[in-house]
Amino acid sequence: MLRTGIKGWVLAAGFALATLTGAGSAGAQAPAATSPATAATAAPTGLRPADSKQGTSGGSLQKPDAAPASPALAMDGAPAFDATASAPGVGQPLDGVIHIQPQVTKNGLRAHWFHDRILFPLITIISILVLVLLVVVIVKFRASANPTPSRTSHNTILEVVWTLAPVLILVAIAVPSIGLLQAQFKPAPAGAVTLKAIGNQWFWSYQYPDHGGIEITANMLKEGNQVAPGERARSASDGPRLLATDNRVVLPVGVPIRLITTANDVIHSWAVPAFWIKLDAIPGRLNETSFTIDKPGLYFGQCSELCGARHAFMPIAVEAVPPAQFAAWVRAKGGTMPAPGKASDAVIPQPGADNSASVMDEAAVANAITGPIENGTDTPPISPQGATGNPGGVGEAGR
Repeated sequence: MLRTGIKGWVLAAGFALATLTGAGSAGAQAPAATSPATAATAAPTGLRPADSKQGTSGGSLQKPDAAPASPALAMDGAPAFDATASAPGVGQPLDGVIHIQPQVTKNGLRAHWFHDRILFPLITIISILVLVLLVVVIVKFRASANPTPSRTSHNTILEVVWTLAPVLILVAIAVPSIGLLQAQFKPAPAGAVTLKAIGNQWFWSYQYPDHGGIEITANMLKEGNQVAPGERARSASDGPRLLATDNRVVLPVGVPIRLITTANDVIHSWAVPAFWIKLDAIPGRLNETSFTIDKPGLYFGQCSELCGARHAFMPIAVEAVPPAQFAAWVRAKGGTMPAPGKASDAVIPQPGADNSASVMDEAAVANAITGPIENGTDTPPISPQGATGNPGGVGEAGR
């Protein structure tokens, strides 16, 4: 026991001497005064002090900070949009606000006007009218004020009014509504950028078939207390909680976008409120719509169709950039820009089809392992038998 105590004192003295020596040498090398800017640049960007739980040598490793210098480190040439620099409520939800987000597409502006100028006034007038009628009935026709109720069973004017009024209301709603619906599903013109959004449980994957087949996968960024060692946590610059992604969709401003949605497992829905877009992604089916983004910025959305246990963790983040920056991002991703004004001629197969990406990848892996498999049924065997040898139809069983 005495030997163990002496050994502990010796180790403690050694650690104290090493600490004093390190501090003295650091003080000798450090400048007399350090400006805040120098101190900020001296620390490794995107790293935080060593975690005592990291590594086997007492915390010598560092892990990514929750606030990296660039919120778009994985975008390969796209601008580093900072979510905190956006105008309040533009492209993302705002705490305490229940109104529609500011719209950045023509269809969105049209729908916003329709809501504010037609639907909301009509709803308000109808609600007040019904409330007034209920109050009149309660007060005027209560038993104490009207002991002998009227036996009137027919009133032509009243019946005409309550028949025509709903018809006029429906016409007032239907005329702009049908025009808006038609505009939402108007086919994209030649030169549109095709974006294929594929829903998965529980993340989104994207393809740019007109730009060299670029493919990206977007997963939700976790919070700082949820990340594993070496993973990047969400920061305020990345976006709001449950909406920030590790990879952002990049689309050009002022260029028509042809959005195609599908899914690999269950029904999802690709929805970005600022674009006035909500398009279901259905397995085995391609849904299509088009829109044009009018303003650069960072816009968030999420899956809006109940799709399973982690439905709430399928965010969408879109960077809208000028066409020149979009072209730079495409080149950084290894893609190519199509000829200006050329109509999309890319083949976009259904999930699970013979020429879909997943099936082609599986075939490539199988070929690498076993070599290509020749299908012996591709070329039917040649038979010298004549047509008269074919079996007869119904009623000719005796032949």
